[in-house]
Amino acid sequence: MINDEIRAREVRLVGPEGEQIGIKPIREALQMAIDLNLDLVNVAPTAKPPVCRIMDYGKFRYEQQKKEKEARKNQKIVDVKEVWFRANIEEHDFQTKLRNVIKFLNDGNKVKCSVRFRGREITHADIGQKILERVKTEVAELSSVERQPKLEGRSMIMILAPKA
Repeated sequence: MINDEIRAREVRLVGPEGEQIGIKPIREALQMAIDLNLDLVNVAPTAKPPVCRIMDYGKFRYEQQKKEKEARKNQKIVDVKEVWFRANIEEHDFQTKLRNVIKFLNDGNKVKCSVRFRGREITHADIGQKILERVKTEVAELSSVERQPKLEGRSMIMILAPKA
């Protein structure tokens, strides 16, 4: 809240340079801000009495937006890539999918490895477990297991995260 939006009778006032001015009636604090051609901004509304600061609110908002933009620019977005395996996968297909898993981990993405079971294959969930365990051992130096292999419906899922 700024200027006339502040509804307290008296406020603890902080000057434009951060110096403590003391507890003042709201009218007097607002007049001091107007005299300095600045805004009265409520920085701690839950305090007793509320803490208000004399500052240039437009400049403050601009600085905040610059900081937020800089923080967004520096953050790394981690995607979750998914690689599907089948219960009766052949060796060459396994190696191809394993290369994709390695590529995704090197790019800094998480990888969701799934073994999809069709029909009566679900009765042999241990085969899917072995496939995921093999993937885990093949990429052990590149990744850490974020979620152990677990059967969910007709597919077994494991999530790998790249090592820092």
